[in-house]
Amino acid sequence: MDTLTAARRVVVKIGSALLVDQHTGALRQNWLRSLADDVARLREHDTDVVLVSSGSIALGRGVLGLPPRDLALEQSQAAAAVGQIRLARAYEEALAPHGITAAQVLVTLEDSTDRRRYLNSRATLETLLSYGVVPIVNENDTIATDEIRYGDNDRLAAQVAATTGADRLVLLSDVDGFYSANPAQDPDARRYDRIDAITPDIHAMAGEAGSGLSKGGMKTKILAAETATSAGCAMAITLGSPDNPLTLLDNGAPATWFTAQIDPQAARKRWISAMKPRGTLTVDAGAAQALANGKSLLPAGVTAVSGRFGRGEPLAIAGPDGAKLGQGLSRYTSDEAERIRGRRSSDIEAILGYPGRAALIHRDDMAF
Repeated sequence: MDTLTAARRVVVKIGSALLVDQHTGALRQNWLRSLADDVARLREHDTDVVLVSSGSIALGRGVLGLPPRDLALEQSQAAAAVGQIRLARAYEEALAPHGITAAQVLVTLEDSTDRRRYLNSRATLETLLSYGVVPIVNENDTIATDEIRYGDNDRLAAQVAATTGADRLVLLSDVDGFYSANPAQDPDARRYDRIDAITPDIHAMAGEAGSGLSKGGMKTKILAAETATSAGCAMAITLGSPDNPLTLLDNGAPATWFTAQIDPQAARKRWISAMKPRGTLTVDAGAAQALANGKSLLPAGVTAVSGRFGRGEPLAIAGPDGAKLGQGLSRYTSDEAERIRGRRSSDIEAILGYPGRAALIHRDDMAF
């Protein structure tokens, strides 16, 4: 695999056990500073970095004096509310000496299953990254119930990787890769350096969902790998506990890489192409030519709007002769699109009464 520094965008998942000492409940500050050094090194190579981090409940538990056993939902949410402040501050203080700004982004499963929320979170993350910010993403444990939880940060990290179009996902784990059996129990277990296809045999080796070094701890990682690789993102499982784990990975530390068979942009366009359109935007000849040149679709080039659709829903794009040119995800509802069609982007706020996005469909949300 190429090094992380050769990647355009990297998502890194960090578990509670790496950040918080399990015996004292204290933050592992030296380790976090070493991770910040790794992040700074990637940023020096113009690689975007997103951190998906657990730790808020573990930090808040200690502050509130809650027992080490399983907590009731309301206790976990209270601990998360206290711990999120400390977690965000810890990352802010670790990254600040490198001149890197950190941002906290809290999500729930609903944010990825609801298309409007998905587009909002994607736009927020893209904007933060465009400013050189390192987003710290965590599940919003203060409000999430079992029905709207990801349930584990492996799959959350994979969803973030897919949402942001990352080309590398790194799961910092308590084991240095995917094994044919539990290496703590089977001396003949072998680590896979590379997995090109996630077969039923791979699923069987992963076992059931669990935690720690047990075989079951790999189940959610395999599910994460399926999500990431199908979105064009290669994924690595590597040992996270040593200092500078990302630099160690770049220098050849033991790991298992799950390869992607397609690049993130192509995967996203294939996903958009597979959707059933909820309406059609007909464009003039000038807009059709602009789209052919890789431009976004602006309201000025739209001559007709048909169908009933909400923001984020797929639309067909038709040329002046009615022939389909492609499709994409709308940034406006059908009512809004009808009101601004044929108008300049600078007029949108005056027409709708609130600031809007310049493009009706952005080029990143189109497939031809």
